[in-house]
Amino acid sequence: MQRRLIDYLVIFSKGIAMGAADAVPGVSGGTIAFISGIYEELVTTISNINLSLLKTLFKTGPMAFWKRLNGNFLIALLLGMMVSFVSFMRLAKYLLENHPILIWSFFFGLIVASIYFVGKEIKNWNHYMVMAFVIGAVAAFYVSKLPSSATIESPWFLFFAGAIAICAMILPGISGSFILIILGAYKTLSDALHDFKIKEILIFITGAGIGIISFSHILKWLFKHYRNTTLALLTGFIFGSLNKVWPWKKTLTWHTNSEGLKLPLLQESVSPFLYEGHNQLLYALLLMFIGFLTIFILEKLDPKKT
Repeated sequence: MQRRLIDYLVIFSKGIAMGAADAVPGVSGGTIAFISGIYEELVTTISNINLSLLKTLFKTGPMAFWKRLNGNFLIALLLGMMVSFVSFMRLAKYLLENHPILIWSFFFGLIVASIYFVGKEIKNWNHYMVMAFVIGAVAAFYVSKLPSSATIESPWFLFFAGAIAICAMILPGISGSFILIILGAYKTLSDALHDFKIKEILIFITGAGIGIISFSHILKWLFKHYRNTTLALLTGFIFGSLNKVWPWKKTLTWHTNSEGLKLPLLQESVSPFLYEGHNQLLYALLLMFIGFLTIFILEKLDPKKT
């Protein structure tokens, strides 16, 4: 695929959007990738990283290797994701602690729009598609109800968490950050990025690299042989994840972290009219609408539609 510089700048911007989404525990960068039209190219590109790719490097040289790797696409996207994820993680932490209703409202609107755009890619709805949708929705809803775990700092566990979380990051629906919270690795990674702990960062990246290359092969096979069913399953994932990003929550249990801070351990969604405190309903609805429009803008950036 022949691309111009402007095309790579657009891909970079999509990477920024993906990184920002993945930094929020509840929103998947995979959803952004799907809506913006790069999801299948991303999965195919990652799945092509194998031993035969290395043979290309030694047999036909670096230019052929880079072209087969789809290197320009991958670098543009990863740079956007890295810049956004590292910088937005701090902002996301501040917003989640100080303005949770507002940030969740924005992402709730974003995900509602995502359900429509992913679902409309399914060419033929039948009872198999409905079953896949229901399975995806139930699975994501169940995961969204899981309580957070205490922070675990073991290197091997951080490696394992990276491998699991990266799979969630490329799946539309539940985010990798939320999986890190459930596993108890979110704060460990956040502190490592904040304090530039190279050892911990490299362990996580290694686990993530192995996890994403392995999982991308499964996704590529599913898209090739069961495209509509896979899309229905992914649409269900996104629908089921709405519970996680519902703006109004009631905290059922709390836990105290190593720094003595009291943090929510288990929450449930409640009506804005039953929310204890200022529900910020008008601002929340406005941000839901903005999030909804954001998906329409990203969808317009899909090169297949331009």
